[in-house]
Amino acid sequence: MSDIKKSTENRYINDLRRIGFSQAQVLKVRGSIVPVGLALLFLGFIAVFVGGGFIPVGEETLLIVIAAVIGGYMALNIGANDVANNMGPAVGGKVLTIFSAVVIAAICETAGALLAGGDVVKTVSKGIIAPGEDISVVNFRLLMISALLAAALWINLATMLNAPVSTTHSIVGGVLGAGIAAAGVGLVNWATMAKIAASWVISPAFGAAVSAVLLLVIERKVMRVGNRLEAAARWVPLLIGLMAAAFAAYMAMKGLKKIWKAEFIEIVAFSGVAFLTSYLLSRPYIARRIELLENSKKDVNGLFDLPLIMGVALLSFAHGANDVANAVGPLAAIVSTIGEGAGVASKVTIPLWVMVIGAFGIALGLGLFGPKLIAVVGEKITRLNSPRAYCVALSSAITVLIATTLGLPVSSTHIAVGAVFGVGFLREFAENPNRRRLRPGHKLNHTAEDAFNSRSARGKRRLVRRRFVLSIAAAWVITVPAAAILAATIYGVLQLL
Repeated sequence: MSDIKKSTENRYINDLRRIGFSQAQVLKVRGSIVPVGLALLFLGFIAVFVGGGFIPVGEETLLIVIAAVIGGYMALNIGANDVANNMGPAVGGKVLTIFSAVVIAAICETAGALLAGGDVVKTVSKGIIAPGEDISVVNFRLLMISALLAAALWINLATMLNAPVSTTHSIVGGVLGAGIAAAGVGLVNWATMAKIAASWVISPAFGAAVSAVLLLVIERKVMRVGNRLEAAARWVPLLIGLMAAAFAAYMAMKGLKKIWKAEFIEIVAFSGVAFLTSYLLSRPYIARRIELLENSKKDVNGLFDLPLIMGVALLSFAHGANDVANAVGPLAAIVSTIGEGAGVASKVTIPLWVMVIGAFGIALGLGLFGPKLIAVVGEKITRLNSPRAYCVALSSAITVLIATTLGLPVSSTHIAVGAVFGVGFLREFAENPNRRRLRPGHKLNHTAEDAFNSRSARGKRRLVRRRFVLSIAAAWVITVPAAAILAATIYGVLQLL
């Protein structure tokens, strides 16, 4: 009788497990279908809005509708992939929840795109090709559509594979491949391509080095001293001032560059005022905070929360201002060729409706699909806290400033992810006792520290997940050629239609 009862209980348990598994699968499918459905509604709205006569696009409406839908699709993918680089560290450092990070980033990205996105864009993306008499208007339109669709497809694939990639490099690869397919290799500016290839190494190396140096300063001057509170009162206001100065210069040189052409002396003065103001205001603020804290790392870490939130918000604003052109630049180029007497131009004016598609597409893509990559950048590469995330955010701004001043091409995506790796590898070096391996003939004392060192010497404690190093690096290297091949293929298919 007991065997029958036990068998019945096991059957019930198995049935409950199957039901639970089925429910989990249904929720998983529903969780993936709803965002995709909302994204399709957004693209459908674009098609109706543009094709229904609400937008005065003139003749060849179908062409503009197709280009607008692809531009919206590209904007969704930029939001899903690229924005994670700004918000990921704050989420990984437990300063922001994914929901609050998405809300802040969506507001700042949209504001950056609409307020500082600029009304003029290089239609051929960073001067990769030089359109002119070598290419007809019809072929130029097909080139831009092919480049935009290829870049969007590649970024979509990278997001599915949990690989943060450069959206700028994606559109560059798309324009490169479609341009070669349209008019041969003579259309390509190979000097610019060489600079972009160099940025694959320059960007992450710069970001890693700067973030590691910043973290080293914080660890030695604040975290690894006897009285952390006293050290924090002295150093944290200086670090906040440094961040304010860096972001003031960053906004002047990058975030607002399309609406304000600042001279070098203006940038220096702007940054100096920002440093002094932030330092003077943060000193009493930090002093009041310290009165309520204990001399522990956890409490001191919290002093970096507010400047970190402000930093990632500014990064998102600047990202929206700069990268909206990757979504709508080719669309604006196509729109510019419509109308009597219109031709191919190296620069065009972006209509407001085109900018709105890019801005809201980035925000929607972030909200629907961004949390996945935010979790990868912020939590899965290495463990972050407030100071480490602060170093990542600040290094992103400083690295862009240094590179821009030196005329070096860099990718903000590569910088941010490289900075995360830099923080992780510095921790791995500094926190691994086995870096001081035992010398031959050294005799162990029976202390806890020696026992820990001996145990660690048998196997290095890794604080950075190596599989992300390899997968992300591979994605970076193949982004331009992959997008180029896709674009050339799409262009060839369109030519046959």
